[in-house]
Amino acid sequence: MKPFFSNTRPGKEIILNENIVELPILYYRDDFFVLYFTGNTKKMIEMLPSENLYPVVMPNGKALIGVGAFNYIETTIGSYGEVAIAIPVVYGKKTSAFTGLIPVFMESWYPGFGLLVMHLPVTGLLARDGGRQGWGYTKFMADMHFIINSDYFECQMHDEDCHILTIRVQKKGILMKDTRPITTYSVLNNNLIKTIIPQRCVKRMAIQTRGSCLKLGNHPVAESIRALGISRRPFMTAYYPERSVILPLGNIIETDVSPFDGYIGKNREAKHTIEYS
Repeated sequence: MKPFFSNTRPGKEIILNENIVELPILYYRDDFFVLYFTGNTKKMIEMLPSENLYPVVMPNGKALIGVGAFNYIETTIGSYGEVAIAIPVVYGKKTSAFTGLIPVFMESWYPGFGLLVMHLPVTGLLARDGGRQGWGYTKFMADMHFIINSDYFECQMHDEDCHILTIRVQKKGILMKDTRPITTYSVLNNNLIKTIIPQRCVKRMAIQTRGSCLKLGNHPVAESIRALGISRRPFMTAYYPERSVILPLGNIIETDVSPFDGYIGKNREAKHTIEYS
């Protein structure tokens, strides 16, 4: 089998906020865990930056929302934490309650499927500035404390003294290999950017979600998640015992779309702490 990171170096050097970064960015090791919820379809449609983006609709008529946390251990831009609040969408094709499960299971193998990144807080200034300048990702600085033990993964996220959210994912589920890339949609200078992110991973998925949960604080970001009518409990969980990722620049697929800047936050350093118990 061809080594996953072969032919990625030497890469292209770019300057991001006075820092030289070699692209693509390589992610060698991380802890990634995610919860899947449903929410109000109409409210999600109203916030989408392009009329060509359609939320993925479940059989109950609700749209999907994903909340995941990344503890990046070893990357070419250093270690940092990140939390993603993302809306699964399909570009150029509307899904219905009868067809929505197809892109849910196929993910990036389904034409046009991707994740619209609603919020993408991080603990590193380079990750924040690079994400906003290079991809238009909705990044801001937040403090993250990860708890990792034999039973669960947890990330507690704050904006200084204000609690944003806490996510916990129990370590259980069916083990499977996954070589599908992650596809994201973001907005940069009123252009819709599609980024295809190769990954090679092993993951565990579960539909028995007892013990896994999301707790929202009183922060504006938490309020924006509540405003989407997010369900009280997740209907599915996943975590990745092994994962490697290659992040390239994306491509413009549509111009003159609506701004999608997300929460900006303060220009400050943030805390990234890990507790193994």
